[in-house]
Amino acid sequence: SSLLNYVIIALGFALALGVLGLDLTRVTVLVGAFGVGIGFGLQSVVNNFVSGLILLFERPIHVGDIVEVGELSGEVSRIGIRASTVRTWQGAEIIVPNAQLVTERVTNWTLSDRTRRIDLRVGVDYGSAPEKVVEVLEGVGRAHPQVLKDPAPQAVFIAFGDSSINFELRAWTNRFERWPKIQTELAVAVYAALPAAGMTLPFPQREVRILNNAARSH
Repeated sequence: SSLLNYVIIALGFALALGVLGLDLTRVTVLVGAFGVGIGFGLQSVVNNFVSGLILLFERPIHVGDIVEVGELSGEVSRIGIRASTVRTWQGAEIIVPNAQLVTERVTNWTLSDRTRRIDLRVGVDYGSAPEKVVEVLEGVGRAHPQVLKDPAPQAVFIAFGDSSINFELRAWTNRFERWPKIQTELAVAVYAALPAAGMTLPFPQREVRILNNAARSH
């Protein structure tokens, strides 16, 4: 009804100009130019509106999903026609234009389910038996009540470091919101389990040799 009102007003304005004897051709050109200007001004609005319809019908993102868009990461709290709201882990609510969610690369951590992998890197000294390290790390993963049995926790070799042999414990959980807490609990358990198994967590070491004057003279 609002659009119809505007059309009626525009027609009435044009007729009034005609009655006053003004050249309607010039008026038409001005109105056309004005319409083009409005069109360009509303281009981003229309783009966001269409993108909002795409989000509502295709539903690649739902309220409650955990997403990453560029450097922004958080939980989707609202999906609107023009823009959506993402609540960051610090509690800020960020208004994101829908066009950005459609045209840019979006990582949706919870599109299909709320399962994610937790990676915990661990270094042990070079005197440790690698197979024993794998056994201890995987045992810690299996013992945690919120780590999934399938896929099972897995410990893998990463690299020979300067002062340590580096491994990574990979464990899956379906408690997405708690993964930082679960990672912390796994780290605490590993810190206790490795010394109990006779292994130590190394610190950076450097070997320094001091030559006396007699040795340098030769």
